[in-house]
Order: sequence, then structure tokens, then C-alpha cells
Amino acid sequence: MEDDHEIEEVARVLLEWNPLGNEAHKVKDLDGYRTEAIDIVVALETRLSLRGAERIVRDVLNQAFYLSLDVSDCVEAATKITAILRTKA
Repeated sequence: MEDDHEIEEVARVLLEWNPLGNEAHKVKDLDGYRTEAIDIVVALETRLSLRGAERIVRDVLNQAFYLSLDVSDCVEAATKITAILRTKA
């Protein structure tokens, strides 16, 4: 399993951003975006590159919550997430 601290940090970024907005309370078992954080971390680490992080963040969140986020919506969160993953080394 991925580093729990890393996953918690990525989940914190997603929670602060809260792409679901006011609808977050309607999502059963949201768990502070932890599941989505795991999916994003695994996807980024298996690509062996943090390039395209915006697309991965968009794809994971759109698929998980039936959102219609654009890549541009995900830039800030993806930048923070890649910074977290780069410090892992």
C-alpha cells in the first residue's frame, strides 16, 4: 500500500479544494476524499511521471462523482499533489 502520510496529504488537498462543493454532504462514505486520493497517487506513480497530473485528477474525480471538471479546473490541486509526491523520494 502507498505511504499513508502521502495519501492523507493528497486527501487533504482534495478536501480543501472540495470539488463537490455543497453536494459533498450527499455522498455516502466520502471519507474525506481518501479513496480518490489513493486512486490519484497510484495512477501518478504507475505512470512514472507526474506530467499530466491535471488529467489524472480530472479523470478520477469525474469518474468517481459523475462530475464534468475540465483540466483547467484541476490545475491548482494537481500542482499541490505533484509537490507532495515529489517530496517522497
